[in-house]
Amino acid sequence: MKNIPRPAPFMLLSTNHGSMIVNRNDFAPSDGESYGVGYQLMTQSGYEQEEVDFVLALLASCLRDRGEGVLAIDCGANIGVHTIEMARFMYTWGHVVAFEAQEKIYYALCGNIALNNCLNVNALNSAVGEHCGQIDIPEPDYLRPGSFGSVELQQSASNEFIGQALDYQHRTIRIDLISLDSLGLQRIDFIKIDVEGMEEQVLRGAEQSIRRCRPLIFMEIIKSDMTVIRPWLEALGYRLYPAGVNVLAVHQDDALIPHLKNEGGRLQLV
Repeated sequence: MKNIPRPAPFMLLSTNHGSMIVNRNDFAPSDGESYGVGYQLMTQSGYEQEEVDFVLALLASCLRDRGEGVLAIDCGANIGVHTIEMARFMYTWGHVVAFEAQEKIYYALCGNIALNNCLNVNALNSAVGEHCGQIDIPEPDYLRPGSFGSVELQQSASNEFIGQALDYQHRTIRIDLISLDSLGLQRIDFIKIDVEGMEEQVLRGAEQSIRRCRPLIFMEIIKSDMTVIRPWLEALGYRLYPAGVNVLAVHQDDALIPHLKNEGGRLQLV
């Protein structure tokens, strides 16, 4: 039987974060330029290195103040830049639990975890939210350009255009939806949340864990409603620190607070 030519969107790329499986179509145009995790990796060999370095410094503070056995959770891991960097950094003293909702992107995440021998990672093909159940999410066309990390799982009037139209009615896939509280984890030291508008739902589904463990919370806020999230976190005893497109939430009794400094509009550890 004759082989039928088929496209090969996923490729192996040498990056500053290690060898990584990347979709060559992971980009979207914006005002004459392009953006996307894959785009940055393909054009710069790295993704948001300053942000990654800051996250690693936060994990180092967790080791210093809380001891070995640090547990970090990556909600919205994409192909795994933060997951891999955190896992490699915490080799011998920490563990990562990573969630990625898009099935095909999850496959790349798992491949990248294996390629980089990050055996201290557990990855789940699930969305994270307020309750446990199932959710139907749109499935992009991975053979066409699009910023796949910008996909919003729920339809709204303000959905971002990722470079291609998404069909929330007919082209969907059903996946598990879980809350962080449902994991029953006895220790959580750090939570990264980058879930394209579902940040509040992730937090509400982790309320008991946050009250018990008082983890550092590093959250993207581009699509978040901070008028709701800020008072909710403050009611739990958290202070919020702007960090570019993210916010760092730290419990008021955390030993990290004296080491935080805003210099020239950049949040740093000193």
